[in-house]
Amino acid sequence: MDFPRVGVAAMIIKDGRILLIRRKGSHGEGSWATPGGHLEFGETPEVCAIRETREEVGIEITNVRFIAVTNDIFEESGKHYITLWMQADLLSGEPKIAAEDEVAEFGWFNWDCLPSPRFIPFENLLNQNCYPRNGFLNLMKK
Repeated sequence: MDFPRVGVAAMIIKDGRILLIRRKGSHGEGSWATPGGHLEFGETPEVCAIRETREEVGIEITNVRFIAVTNDIFEESGKHYITLWMQADLLSGEPKIAAEDEVAEFGWFNWDCLPSPRFIPFENLLNQNCYPRNGFLNLMKK
């Protein structure tokens, strides 16, 4: 790939824990990430976060808002992404594997016990390699 693509990640936090999926069938396979995916032509980041969350884990989210952006370079695969990080509230449903070709497992995790390995964009966010640098830190305190 010789140009960056745009990814959208949905951070859903419930009772102080974040919903993560273990990726399957695409780059970053085996790593832990939030639900998310490619921004489609004509789609807003909010709509993308809602769609990807529904497609991957079968839940409905609401109150989707921007919190940060990461610049993510996957050197091994030669891919470059700009990831838009969106925070959202759970509206309805219980997570399940809704996309068996994309999600190996899922879980709610405490911030001090996050699984690894982590997907490069998520790792960049956690390490504050993002704009704004502290864009998500308040989420960890909820």
